[in-house]
Order: sequence, then C-alpha cells, then structure tokens
Amino acid sequence: MMQISTKLKIAGMHCASCAATIENALKKLKGVKSASVNFGTETASIEHSHEVSKEKIKEEIGKLGYRTLESEILKIDHTLEHEHHLEQEKLLKKFKIAFILSLPLLYTMFAFIFNLPLFFNDKTIASIQFILATGVVIAGSNFYYHGFNTVIKTKTANMDTLVALGTGAAYIYSIAIMILIFLEKATMEQLYFEVTALLITFILLGNYFEERTKGKAGEAIKKLLGLQAKTATVLRNKKEIKIPIEEVKVGDIIIVKPGGKIPVDGKIIEGYSSVDESMVTGESMPVEKKVGDIVIGATINKTGSFKFKATKVGRETALAQIVKLVQEAQSSKAPIQRLADKISSIFVPTVVIIGIIAFFIWLALGMPFSFALKIFITVIIIACPCALGLATPTAVMMGTGLAAKYGIIIKKAETLEKARKLDIIVFDKTGTLTKGKPEVTDIIALNNSKEKEVLFYASIAEKRSEHSLAEAILSKARKIKMKIPEAKHFKAVPGKGIKASYKGKNILLGNRKLINAKKYEKQIQELENQGKTTVIISVNGKIIGLIAIADKLKENSIEAIQKLKEMNKKIIMITGDNKRTANAIAKQLGIDDILAEVLPEDKEKEIKKLQKQKKVVAMVGDGINDAPALAQADVGIAIGAGTDVAIETGDIILVKNDLRDVVTAIDLSIYTLNKIKQNLFWAFFYNSAGIPIAAGILYPFGFLLNPIIAGMAMAFSSVSVVSNALLMKNYKPKIKI
Repeated sequence: MMQISTKLKIAGMHCASCAATIENALKKLKGVKSASVNFGTETASIEHSHEVSKEKIKEEIGKLGYRTLESEILKIDHTLEHEHHLEQEKLLKKFKIAFILSLPLLYTMFAFIFNLPLFFNDKTIASIQFILATGVVIAGSNFYYHGFNTVIKTKTANMDTLVALGTGAAYIYSIAIMILIFLEKATMEQLYFEVTALLITFILLGNYFEERTKGKAGEAIKKLLGLQAKTATVLRNKKEIKIPIEEVKVGDIIIVKPGGKIPVDGKIIEGYSSVDESMVTGESMPVEKKVGDIVIGATINKTGSFKFKATKVGRETALAQIVKLVQEAQSSKAPIQRLADKISSIFVPTVVIIGIIAFFIWLALGMPFSFALKIFITVIIIACPCALGLATPTAVMMGTGLAAKYGIIIKKAETLEKARKLDIIVFDKTGTLTKGKPEVTDIIALNNSKEKEVLFYASIAEKRSEHSLAEAILSKARKIKMKIPEAKHFKAVPGKGIKASYKGKNILLGNRKLINAKKYEKQIQELENQGKTTVIISVNGKIIGLIAIADKLKENSIEAIQKLKEMNKKIIMITGDNKRTANAIAKQLGIDDILAEVLPEDKEKEIKKLQKQKKVVAMVGDGINDAPALAQADVGIAIGAGTDVAIETGDIILVKNDLRDVVTAIDLSIYTLNKIKQNLFWAFFYNSAGIPIAAGILYPFGFLLNPIIAGMAMAFSSVSVVSNALLMKNYKPKIKI
C-alpha cells in the first residue's frame, strides 16, 4: 500500500511529554505507520496510508488540545513565528497579572517569617489571600486544562499535569484550612495560597522565556527566508514592469541592475557582472558572471547590469530547496534523542509516584499532614521533562543552522550525529579533488600519423560522449576550428572507452582494458607518472596516437586533506584512472591510499568492503556514477556543483564546492554532539539531584527545599538548556574560509 508523508507544525506544546502524548496518540490511529513529534522544532512527521486522512490526523491532534499549522515552503516559519509572538504576548500578559496579584501574598509570607506588621485579622487576610490566589489560578488555567485533559483523553500525563497537581493540591488544601480558620480550628501559618500563586507566577515567567529562547533557535531559517527578494523587474511586451516575486514565471526575462537582489534562479542571456553569493553559498568573494552562467535567487548583483531568463521559481529555487532541506533536518530526530524521549515518556507518572511515596513516608515518620503535603508539592513542582525534551532538538537546530550559514546542508539530524564517528573518507577524484575540467596537454602521433589526424579521429569518437575527458578533447579540436563529423556507429564501454566507426573505419579510443598498447607502454608510463590520464587511439586495429589529459587540482584540496589527516581520518582516493596516474595525483594531495582502475559500477562495492572492516565510511563525490557509492556510505557528501542525482543521494551537500567544508561538517558534528551531551548531562543531573532534595533527603541535616524555590528552579531549567544551545552561534570553523 502506498505511503503518504505528512508534515505538520504544532502549536501549544509545553514540554517533551506533550510531544510524546501526541506521538503515541497518532501511532494508535489505524493506517499510521510511523509518527515522530519533535518538541524543539514543534513539528510532526507522519507516514500513513490512504486509510487515514490528513484531516483525521489534524482532528486527533486537536482533540488533545493542540493546534496544527500548515503553509507553503518559505511561509511556514513566518506562520510559526507569528504563533510564537502571540504565545509570548499571551504568556507575558498572564505573568504580569499573576505577578501583581502575588505581590501582596509575598508580603504576607515574609510577614510571618520576619514578624512584619499585618493590618487585618486572620479571617480577612485568609479571604484576601483566597481572592488573590484564585486570580492567579485563573491566569494559569491552561495548566489545569491541558494537564487534566491529557490524562482524561490519553491516559498519560505531561508537564502541565505536574503543575496542575502541585499547585492544585496546595490551593485546595488552603481552601480547607481557610474554612477551619473561620471555624477557629486552624492558623494562618498553615495556608499555602502564596505557594500556589508564586509557583504559577514563576512557571509562567519560565514559559515566557522558554518561548523566546526556542524562537531564537530557529533564527538560521528566518535569516534564509529573509534573503528572498520581494519584487522582480520583468520584461513583458518590450516594457519593464515591477511585479511581486510570486508572479514570476519560468521563461520570464528579468532585468537586474547594480546593487539589486536577484529574485529567482536563471541563466544570463545578456550582460556581465560580479555577484555576491555569500548569503546562499557562504562564499565570501563575489563571483564573475557572464552570458550562459547560472545565477541564484536571493544573491546580490554587485557591479554591472544584466538580463537573465528565469529557470526556477517558487519552491524550485535553490534558496527554497536549501530552506526545505534545513527545515527537514531540524524536524528530524537524532538517535541520541531516543534516550531522552524514552525517559520523558515515563517521567511524569514516575515523579507522581515518587511524590506520593515521599508524602506517605513522612506521614509514617510522624510528620504533620501539612509537612508531608509540602514535600509532595515540592517533588511534583521541581521535576522538569522539558529540559530533557529540549536538550537535543535545540542543539540540532543550531547545528544545522550554522552549517547552512557556512554553505553546508545537512539533511538529517542522524547525519549530524554520525559524521563525528567517521573513520574513513573516500574521495572521488574527477570533479571532487580535481576541477573536473581536464585539458589536453600532449598529443603524440604514432605509426606515421600526424597530430591533427590523431585529434580528428579522437574527436569523432568523443563527439557523443558525456565524459569529462571527451570535453577536453573536443575543446582542443574547437580551439583550432576543426570540423568534427558524426560517427556512424557509437558505443560507450563503461570503464574502458569508446567504439565508433566513420567512413568504414573502426575507431577505438580508451585505456589498456580496451586497446593492447604494450609496444608504447614506456611512453604511456612517462605521461602517467606526471599525473596525466592517457587515452589510446586506434583506427582499423592500428594505434595511431596517444592523447595525454590532465585535470588541475582544486585550490583547497591539499589543505582539506591535510586538516582531515590531522583529525585522524583515513583518506582514500577512488578513481577509474590507472594506478600510475592515480599515484601521481595522490602524491600531490598527500593521500597515501588509493583505489585505482575502479569501474563506475564498482565504487559502491569498494565502500561495502571498507564497511565490512567495521569502519564508518564517508564518500565524497559529484557525479551520476558516484550516486550508488554516496547512498551506500554511512555518510554521503555531495559536491553542490555536481549533478542533481548526486545531490539528491548525498546526506550532506557542500553548496559552494569547497572541500574544506568536509572538515567543517565533521567539526560541526563533533561540536553539536558535545553540546547535546552537555545539555543532557545538566538535564539528567538537575532531575537526579533535584527530586531527592525535594523529597526531603537533606531534612535530617537541617535543609528543606521551599516549593517556591523548586518552582523557580523548574521554570528556568529548560531556559538554561536552550541558552546553552544558543551559545553555539559563537562557533568558528577550524579552517578560516
């Protein structure tokens, strides 16, 4: 049965338990194969059949008290940003009300501690406290609605349930004591109205700060979205008109003036300029652009004016694709998050059980009911699954956002975690370590033939080939304005060469696997020792010449390899070239291990062989023939200037075609995982230490935690975890680019 993938934004989640509640409810729906809800990014990813509709899924989420949001790519985060803003305003308003109402209660609390004057009798003060505390309870009514609604509908509890239980118990107990005060059977010291009010006040303030800091974690997406031009100057009916970017169509001729922002992707048809592509690719230097060159939407024209034809608009543009990939990465879950999710799912009921056990233990030890209740409230309030739930996704959001800033697109959180474990990095040679634009360096005529004749037959054979070596030979022929006729028959032999015929002559062009050239082995070896790929040409069974082709190394290849070796990564170069040529190029790069004479279809097998050695392997490549190897590798790294197939298959995309970004991607993986571990450590440490202290373990030594202090600690624990993740914005790459 065909599976449908649905992604939704969810508003109204207050903790990791909320995410677990939604996830579990969705998994129970008939037709849902899998569901993953990410609290940090407020997203749900559901795989389901036609048996269950999107509307049914949204309805189920709505029943739990949460809202679903939907909008198009490049607008979805604006929608969520608006929701965040509204939620922040709502929480701030509620906090202000609660704070104002709590101040008099705070005074009465200190009055009893420090013997400050009270201006009314006990009954009047109890009544005033009841009215003020009730106002605060109303301001925090969402805690009670969400907390108990979740229990009733899903038989599970969340963070709101803990808040509702703790503050509700204190509030109801205080009402009972207030009645006893009116009957003159209790005293003011037994009231907990101020505990109820101050707990709700601090938790509202904590939620407000959490909402603010959570919004900041997605700033990378907002910055990308902000890059898009709002209008475009289009040539229609020979007139220049300015239209909204949404109205631009494929094929439109667009005019860009100096300093203007390029609205969509396209190809220059007139003019010349330099373009600042740093906002999309991370490349600091402007790129020269001429007729026939590709321009990317959202980049900035620097000097000249030019016209270009729109080739990609809307969600098809490079910017839209980058945003989409970053969004998907931020919405995915890293494997390390499963631990936090598992704990969060059983966290709330466990805390309630601990609170109840602590309550009865202190009663059994002869302590008054009010003391045992205070312990129960403190245990319930100090526990915080939010910190656990936010520890991983906030760091993943920052890590993938930072990567995008430097022109590195990491498709999944799993990749971000896996990249730090890499043992071996396999680099394809042509187009990856080298520029992929080989040039003919030598033409050697043999058996009484002439150089022009060698080039002529080689060009005929290569005319219909798409190999990079073919382009080098044809480019050489075009330079001397040689007319190249069509071959009558043409057949490419993968990994070997080409068979063709012209005017009854059979042409073979390729390597030793296709043509036996032992007689000229010494000459071939001399060329190969110089790092040149040598092509042998024969006509009607007679070798007429050799053509040597060299591909220049990319400027930053050597530096990238050196840095990776410093990180203790084993580097391997894989190529279809013979060993001698491969060795010569590897020597220039400082690579000790090579896999030479590997046919395109065998690259994947070589990756498998390395993986069988229990090694974590990355493959870096750019071409169609690299796609299977990229898919097989534990981490596939595709060069952004490569083919769409390679980019689609890769787990990491290097947008600006700079191999030093492989170093940055691995370093970012290590950095992000360190942050996740720090966050999880503090979240676990906070709860491991906080709950026993709240249960009164230190009371025999003269210390008892006040519920109000517990509330403050709970409120700000998740804020501290998010703030730690936000510090990642100070990250600097190992290599300055």
